[in-house]
Amino acid sequence: MSFVKPPKLAIVSLTYWILFLYMVAALGWWFIELEKQNKEITNIKLSELKKDDPAYYASTLKIEEAKRRKTAQYIGEGSTFLALIVLGTVFVFRATRRQLRLSQQQQNFMMAITHELKTPIAVAQLNLETLQKRRLDEEKQQKLISNTLQEANRLNTLCNNILFASQLDAGAYTSAKQEIHLTDLVEACIDDFKKRFPHRELKENIAEGIYLYGETLLLQMLVNNLVENALKYSPKESPITVSLSEEGQYIKLSVSDEGQGITDAEKKKIFTKFYRIGDENTRKAKGTGLGLYLCKKIAEDHNGNISVTDNQPTGCTFTVLFKSE
Repeated sequence: MSFVKPPKLAIVSLTYWILFLYMVAALGWWFIELEKQNKEITNIKLSELKKDDPAYYASTLKIEEAKRRKTAQYIGEGSTFLALIVLGTVFVFRATRRQLRLSQQQQNFMMAITHELKTPIAVAQLNLETLQKRRLDEEKQQKLISNTLQEANRLNTLCNNILFASQLDAGAYTSAKQEIHLTDLVEACIDDFKKRFPHRELKENIAEGIYLYGETLLLQMLVNNLVENALKYSPKESPITVSLSEEGQYIKLSVSDEGQGITDAEKKKIFTKFYRIGDENTRKAKGTGLGLYLCKKIAEDHNGNISVTDNQPTGCTFTVLFKSE
Protein backbone atom coordinates (compact mmCIF):
# COMPACT_ATOMS: atom_id res chain seq x y z
CA MET A 1 0.00 0.00 0.00
CA SER A 2 1.55 3.29 -1.08
CA PHE A 3 0.85 6.80 0.16
CA VAL A 4 1.12 9.92 -1.95
CA LYS A 5 3.15 12.52 -0.11
CA PRO A 6 1.81 16.08 -0.18
CA PRO A 7 3.99 18.62 -1.98
CA LYS A 8 6.46 20.41 0.20
CA LEU A 9 5.62 23.91 1.34
CA ALA A 10 8.77 25.32 -0.29
CA ILE A 11 7.72 24.02 -3.73
CA VAL A 12 4.20 25.39 -3.35
CA SER A 13 5.54 28.75 -2.17
CA LEU A 14 7.95 29.00 -5.09
CA THR A 15 5.18 28.12 -7.58
CA TYR A 16 2.82 30.72 -6.16
CA TRP A 17 5.41 33.48 -6.21
CA ILE A 18 6.38 32.64 -9.80
CA LEU A 19 2.73 32.85 -10.86
CA PHE A 20 2.32 36.07 -8.91
CA LEU A 21 5.34 37.68 -10.56
CA TYR A 22 4.12 36.49 -13.96
CA MET A 23 0.72 38.13 -13.43
CA VAL A 24 2.32 41.36 -12.25
CA ALA A 25 4.71 41.34 -15.22
CA ALA A 26 1.81 40.71 -17.63
CA LEU A 27 -0.16 43.55 -16.07
CA GLY A 28 2.83 45.87 -16.40
CA TRP A 29 3.36 44.81 -20.02
CA TRP A 30 -0.28 45.54 -20.90
CA PHE A 31 -0.04 48.95 -19.24
CA ILE A 32 3.05 49.81 -21.29
CA GLU A 33 1.38 48.64 -24.51
CA LEU A 34 -1.83 50.55 -23.84
CA GLU A 35 0.07 53.68 -22.91
CA LYS A 36 2.16 53.32 -26.06
CA GLN A 37 -1.02 52.97 -28.11
CA ASN A 38 -2.48 56.00 -26.34
CA LYS A 39 0.53 58.11 -27.33
CA GLU A 40 0.37 56.92 -30.94
CA ILE A 41 -3.32 57.78 -31.22
CA THR A 42 -2.63 61.18 -29.65
CA ASN A 43 0.20 61.87 -32.13
CA ILE A 44 -2.01 60.85 -35.07
CA LYS A 45 -4.78 63.19 -33.92
CA LEU A 46 -2.32 66.02 -33.40
CA SER A 47 -0.79 65.49 -36.86
CA GLU A 48 -4.23 65.79 -38.45
CA LEU A 49 -4.74 69.28 -37.01
CA LYS A 50 -4.00 72.32 -39.12
CA LYS A 51 -1.77 74.83 -37.42
CA ASP A 52 -3.46 77.80 -39.18
CA ASP A 53 -6.84 76.72 -37.81
CA PRO A 54 -8.11 79.25 -35.19
CA ALA A 55 -9.21 76.29 -33.01
CA TYR A 56 -5.81 74.58 -33.24
CA TYR A 57 -4.72 75.45 -29.71
CA ALA A 58 -8.06 74.44 -28.17
CA SER A 59 -8.09 71.19 -30.13
CA THR A 60 -4.55 70.44 -29.01
CA LEU A 61 -5.50 70.95 -25.37
CA LYS A 62 -8.55 68.75 -25.84
CA ILE A 63 -6.49 65.92 -27.36
CA GLU A 64 -3.84 66.18 -24.64
CA GLU A 65 -6.56 66.15 -21.97
CA ALA A 66 -8.06 63.01 -23.53
CA LYS A 67 -4.62 61.41 -23.43
CA ARG A 68 -4.20 62.24 -19.73
CA ARG A 69 -7.66 60.84 -18.96
CA LYS A 70 -6.78 57.61 -20.75
CA THR A 71 -3.48 57.38 -18.85
CA ALA A 72 -5.29 57.98 -15.54
CA GLN A 73 -7.86 55.33 -16.53
CA TYR A 74 -5.11 52.80 -17.27
CA ILE A 75 -3.35 53.59 -13.99
CA GLY A 76 -6.59 53.34 -12.00
CA GLU A 77 -7.70 50.09 -13.59
CA GLY A 78 -4.19 48.64 -13.42
CA SER A 79 -3.88 49.54 -9.71
CA THR A 80 -7.26 47.94 -9.02
CA PHE A 81 -6.29 44.75 -10.85
CA LEU A 82 -2.91 44.71 -9.09
CA ALA A 83 -4.55 45.10 -5.69
CA LEU A 84 -6.99 42.27 -6.49
CA ILE A 85 -4.14 40.07 -7.70
CA VAL A 86 -2.10 40.74 -4.56
CA LEU A 87 -5.06 40.12 -2.23
CA GLY A 88 -6.09 36.99 -4.11
CA THR A 89 -2.56 35.62 -4.20
CA VAL A 90 -1.97 36.27 -0.50
CA PHE A 91 -5.34 34.73 0.43
CA VAL A 92 -4.83 31.61 -1.69
CA PHE A 93 -1.21 31.24 -0.59
CA ARG A 94 -2.09 31.49 3.11
CA ALA A 95 -5.02 29.10 2.72
CA THR A 96 -2.87 26.60 0.84
CA ARG A 97 -0.03 26.85 3.34
CA ARG A 98 -2.48 26.38 6.21
CA GLN A 99 -4.00 23.34 4.49
CA LEU A 100 -0.58 21.81 3.84
CA ARG A 101 0.45 22.29 7.45
CA LEU A 102 -2.81 20.78 8.63
CA SER A 103 -2.25 17.86 6.28
CA GLN A 104 1.24 17.34 7.69
CA GLN A 105 -0.09 17.58 11.25
CA GLN A 106 -2.79 15.05 10.46
CA GLN A 107 -0.19 12.72 8.97
CA ASN A 108 1.89 13.08 12.14
CA PHE A 109 -1.25 12.45 14.17
CA MET A 110 -1.93 9.23 12.28
CA MET A 111 1.65 8.08 12.90
CA ALA A 112 1.37 8.94 16.59
CA ILE A 113 -2.06 7.40 17.06
CA THR A 114 -0.86 4.18 15.47
CA HIS A 115 1.91 3.88 18.06
CA GLU A 116 -0.39 4.95 20.87
CA LEU A 117 -2.94 2.26 19.98
CA LYS A 118 -0.55 -0.57 19.20
CA THR A 119 1.48 -0.30 22.40
CA PRO A 120 -1.28 -0.77 25.01
CA ILE A 121 -3.02 -3.39 22.86
CA ALA A 122 0.22 -5.37 22.51
CA VAL A 123 0.98 -5.10 26.24
CA ALA A 124 -2.55 -6.11 27.25
CA GLN A 125 -2.52 -9.02 24.81
CA LEU A 126 0.84 -10.25 26.06
CA ASN A 127 -0.26 -10.02 29.71
CA LEU A 128 -3.50 -11.90 29.05
CA GLU A 129 -1.70 -14.60 27.08
CA THR A 130 0.77 -14.98 29.95
CA LEU A 131 -2.08 -15.35 32.45
CA GLN A 132 -3.77 -17.87 30.18
CA LYS A 133 -0.76 -20.06 29.46
CA ARG A 134 1.11 -19.97 32.76
CA ARG A 135 0.24 -20.65 36.35
CA LEU A 136 1.63 -17.67 38.22
CA ASP A 137 1.56 -16.92 41.91
CA GLU A 138 -0.96 -14.39 43.21
CA GLU A 139 1.49 -11.49 43.38
CA LYS A 140 2.59 -11.86 39.77
CA GLN A 141 -1.01 -12.26 38.61
CA GLN A 142 -2.05 -9.07 40.34
CA LYS A 143 0.93 -7.24 38.85
CA LEU A 144 0.00 -8.33 35.33
CA ILE A 145 -3.66 -7.47 35.90
CA SER A 146 -2.71 -4.05 37.26
CA ASN A 147 -0.46 -3.42 34.27
CA THR A 148 -3.23 -4.46 31.88
CA LEU A 149 -5.69 -2.10 33.59
CA GLN A 150 -3.20 0.74 33.21
CA GLU A 151 -2.95 0.10 29.49
CA ALA A 152 -6.76 -0.08 29.27
CA ASN A 153 -6.95 3.29 31.02
CA ARG A 154 -4.50 4.69 28.47
CA LEU A 155 -6.73 3.47 25.67
CA ASN A 156 -9.79 4.92 27.38
CA THR A 157 -8.11 8.31 27.81
CA LEU A 158 -6.94 8.29 24.20
CA CYS A 159 -10.43 7.43 22.93
CA ASN A 160 -12.00 10.17 25.06
CA ASN A 161 -9.54 12.73 23.70
CA ILE A 162 -10.20 11.75 20.08
CA LEU A 163 -13.97 11.63 20.60
CA PHE A 164 -14.10 15.01 22.29
CA ALA A 165 -11.86 16.61 19.64
CA SER A 166 -14.11 15.20 16.89
CA GLN A 167 -17.23 16.51 18.61
CA LEU A 168 -15.66 19.94 19.00
CA ASP A 169 -14.76 20.09 15.30
CA ALA A 170 -18.26 19.01 14.31
CA GLY A 171 -19.92 21.38 16.79
CA ALA A 172 -21.81 18.39 18.17
CA TYR A 173 -20.69 18.49 21.80
CA THR A 174 -23.37 19.38 24.34
CA SER A 175 -22.15 20.12 27.85
CA ALA A 176 -24.02 19.25 31.03
CA LYS A 177 -22.58 21.53 33.69
CA GLN A 178 -23.26 21.53 37.39
CA GLU A 179 -21.68 22.63 40.65
CA ILE A 180 -18.55 20.47 41.12
CA HIS A 181 -16.35 20.00 44.16
CA LEU A 182 -13.13 20.75 42.29
CA THR A 183 -10.94 19.92 45.29
CA ASP A 184 -12.23 16.34 45.41
CA LEU A 185 -11.99 15.98 41.63
CA VAL A 186 -8.32 17.06 41.48
CA GLU A 187 -7.39 14.90 44.48
CA ALA A 188 -9.09 11.88 42.90
CA CYS A 189 -7.14 12.40 39.69
CA ILE A 190 -3.86 12.63 41.62
CA ASP A 191 -4.66 9.48 43.61
CA ASP A 192 -5.33 7.63 40.36
CA PHE A 193 -1.94 8.69 38.97
CA LYS A 194 -0.22 7.62 42.18
CA LYS A 195 -1.69 4.16 41.77
CA ARG A 196 -0.78 3.99 38.09
CA PHE A 197 2.73 5.39 38.57
CA PRO A 198 3.85 4.37 42.07
CA HIS A 199 7.48 5.04 41.19
CA ARG A 200 6.81 8.71 40.37
CA GLU A 201 6.67 11.46 42.99
CA LEU A 202 3.53 13.60 42.81
CA LYS A 203 3.39 16.53 45.19
CA GLU A 204 0.08 18.23 45.83
CA ASN A 205 -0.89 21.57 47.27
CA ILE A 206 -4.68 21.44 47.12
CA ALA A 207 -6.85 23.97 48.93
CA GLU A 208 -10.02 22.66 50.57
CA GLY A 209 -13.58 23.56 49.69
CA ILE A 210 -13.13 24.86 46.14
CA TYR A 211 -16.18 24.54 43.90
CA LEU A 212 -16.57 25.27 40.19
CA TYR A 213 -19.54 25.27 37.87
CA GLY A 214 -18.56 22.87 35.11
CA GLU A 215 -18.60 19.34 33.74
CA THR A 216 -16.93 16.53 35.64
CA LEU A 217 -15.73 14.52 32.63
CA LEU A 218 -14.13 17.52 30.93
CA LEU A 219 -12.42 18.79 34.08
CA GLN A 220 -11.06 15.29 34.75
CA MET A 221 -9.77 15.25 31.18
CA LEU A 222 -8.12 18.64 31.75
CA VAL A 223 -6.34 17.56 34.94
CA ASN A 224 -5.36 14.15 33.56
CA ASN A 225 -3.93 15.61 30.36
CA LEU A 226 -1.84 18.18 32.25
CA VAL A 227 -0.47 15.65 34.75
CA GLU A 228 0.18 13.02 32.09
CA ASN A 229 1.94 15.63 29.96
CA ALA A 230 4.17 16.55 32.93
CA LEU A 231 5.00 12.90 33.61
CA LYS A 232 5.77 12.31 29.95
CA TYR A 233 8.21 15.20 29.49
CA SER A 234 10.13 15.13 32.77
CA PRO A 235 12.76 12.76 34.23
CA LYS A 236 11.43 9.80 36.20
CA GLU A 237 13.30 10.86 39.33
CA SER A 238 11.92 14.43 39.34
CA PRO A 239 8.66 15.35 41.11
CA ILE A 240 5.43 16.69 39.63
CA THR A 241 3.63 19.38 41.62
CA VAL A 242 -0.11 19.94 41.33
CA SER A 243 -1.60 23.02 43.00
CA LEU A 244 -5.16 24.28 43.39
CA SER A 245 -6.04 27.53 45.09
CA GLU A 246 -8.52 30.37 45.07
CA GLU A 247 -7.05 33.81 44.46
CA GLY A 248 -9.56 36.65 44.53
CA GLN A 249 -11.98 36.24 41.64
CA TYR A 250 -10.06 33.33 40.16
CA ILE A 251 -9.54 29.64 40.81
CA LYS A 252 -5.97 28.68 39.95
CA LEU A 253 -4.94 25.18 38.89
CA SER A 254 -1.28 24.61 38.08
CA VAL A 255 0.89 21.60 37.18
CA SER A 256 4.67 21.99 37.36
CA ASP A 257 7.44 19.68 36.20
CA GLU A 258 11.24 19.75 36.19
CA GLY A 259 11.82 18.68 32.60
CA GLN A 260 13.73 20.42 29.83
CA GLY A 261 11.14 23.17 29.55
CA ILE A 262 9.64 24.76 26.47
CA THR A 263 11.19 27.49 24.34
CA ASP A 264 9.37 30.80 23.92
CA ALA A 265 8.76 30.06 20.23
CA GLU A 266 7.18 26.70 21.05
CA LYS A 267 5.00 28.15 23.81
CA LYS A 268 2.95 29.96 21.18
CA LYS A 269 2.27 26.72 19.26
CA ILE A 270 1.77 23.93 21.78
CA PHE A 271 -1.97 24.58 22.21
CA THR A 272 -2.56 24.14 18.48
CA LYS A 273 -4.38 21.00 17.41
CA PHE A 274 -2.06 18.10 16.45
CA TYR A 275 1.04 20.19 17.23
CA ARG A 276 3.91 18.36 18.91
CA ILE A 277 7.41 19.56 19.69
CA GLY A 278 10.16 17.96 17.63
CA ASP A 279 10.23 15.55 14.71
CA GLU A 280 7.56 12.84 14.62
CA ASN A 281 10.05 10.31 13.26
CA THR A 282 12.68 10.83 15.96
CA ARG A 283 10.86 11.93 19.14
CA LYS A 284 10.66 9.39 21.93
CA ALA A 285 7.78 10.82 23.98
CA LYS A 286 4.40 9.34 23.25
CA GLY A 287 1.37 11.46 22.41
CA THR A 288 -1.07 12.57 19.74
CA GLY A 289 -0.90 16.37 19.86
CA LEU A 290 -4.46 16.60 21.18
CA GLY A 291 -3.91 16.87 24.94
CA LEU A 292 -2.98 20.55 25.29
CA TYR A 293 -5.38 21.54 22.50
CA LEU A 294 -8.22 19.96 24.48
CA CYS A 295 -6.98 21.57 27.69
CA LYS A 296 -7.26 24.97 26.06
CA LYS A 297 -10.76 24.24 24.74
CA ILE A 298 -11.94 22.89 28.10
CA ALA A 299 -10.51 25.91 29.95
CA GLU A 300 -12.26 28.30 27.56
CA ASP A 301 -15.51 26.33 27.89
CA HIS A 302 -15.30 26.84 31.67
CA ASN A 303 -14.76 30.61 31.50
CA GLY A 304 -11.02 30.31 31.91
CA ASN A 305 -7.70 30.35 30.11
CA ILE A 306 -4.51 28.30 30.11
CA SER A 307 -0.90 29.46 29.87
CA VAL A 308 2.59 28.04 30.23
CA THR A 309 5.55 29.63 31.99
CA ASP A 310 9.07 28.56 32.92
CA ASN A 311 9.51 26.68 36.17
CA GLN A 312 12.57 27.43 38.27
CA PRO A 313 15.25 26.20 38.08
CA THR A 314 14.10 24.04 35.18
CA GLY A 315 10.95 22.73 33.57
CA CYS A 316 7.65 24.47 32.97
CA THR A 317 4.36 25.25 34.71
CA PHE A 318 0.94 25.02 33.09
CA THR A 319 -1.58 27.29 34.77
CA VAL A 320 -5.35 27.34 34.30
CA LEU A 321 -7.26 30.33 35.66
CA PHE A 322 -11.01 29.89 36.08
CA LYS A 323 -13.10 32.95 36.80
CA SER A 324 -15.21 32.38 39.90
CA GLU A 325 -18.95 32.53 39.30
